Amino acid sequence: MTSENPGRVVLLTTSHRVAPGLLSWPAWQALRGADRVLCGDEAHPQLPYLREAGVAVEHARPTAAELVAACAGGRTVLVLPSGEGDRELTDGLARLAGSGRTAMPDLELLPGSYDLPGARLLDLVQVMDLIRRRCPWSSRQTHQGLAKYAIEEAYELVEAIEAGDRRELREELGDVLLQVVFHSRIAEEDAEEPFSVDDVAGTLVEKLIQRHPHLFGDATAETPEDVRALWVRAKAVEKRRASVTDGVPVGQPGLALAAKLAGRVRTAALDVPLPRGRGVGYELLALAARAEAEGVDPEAALRAAARAYRDAIRAEEGL
Repeated sequence: MTSENPGRVVLLTTSHRVAPGLLSWPAWQALRGADRVLCGDEAHPQLPYLREAGVAVEHARPTAAELVAACAGGRTVLVLPSGEGDRELTDGLARLAGSGRTAMPDLELLPGSYDLPGARLLDLVQVMDLIRRRCPWSSRQTHQGLAKYAIEEAYELVEAIEAGDRRELREELGDVLLQVVFHSRIAEEDAEEPFSVDDVAGTLVEKLIQRHPHLFGDATAETPEDVRALWVRAKAVEKRRASVTDGVPVGQPGLALAAKLAGRVRTAALDVPLPRGRGVGYELLALAARAEAEGVDPEAALRAAARAYRDAIRAEEGL
């Protein structure tokens, strides 16, 4: 035993997703109260801010035994690990503690900053930027060239939802998010109207606030129907559309298009009878309008029926 009071080691961890210098109050207290503050990384992003705050930081990368010795006599030594962590040091401390031959100082792991919700999105933006600059394929892509993938990924997401596969759902949501981040990164390079993923997110935030006046304004909504009415009203003001059909993409699947048009007509309380004609198309139009009126998604209903048909075919084949 080297001392009656073996002292204390504080390992101060920080998140690279939070701006340097933004540390918790317990972290600042620990930094100011420590007898020594050590950091083995001379380029650690926190160092300029610690020095500005008057915290003396020593550039040192002690071994576990050296750190234990530095704490002898009741001293507190705070270690600021590198971004990758100091695995060699922590493993060494664990071995010393496990040996039973060394009086170990108290060991505290103190988070100086925490990841906020959505923090990993910062990693995604950073990785996407690197891929866009260095990947031979990604660096050549355009909005037009990627458009088909947005459609494919959206369908795969719907398939995962309908299948109830949580693992697939998580992955497909990521693939859809990739489309948003990829297109946003490409948009930064536009010579005339550049915008970034921050601009995309900012526009979305503004839209959500405007369309939820019952949460961010003085409006009142007690039921889902009230909320939908507020949403439609706010959307109409934003878009200043001349027709209820404005903004309905005609390139979407036929059943979905028919149901969307029928929904616009119903919501606007317009008296527009379905066109009469001969053939399957008009029959499907009537079925889609009926499904929408009954609150049924005709695309989802047809896919469910088609899956049942597929299963019957496979059963007949003995699969």
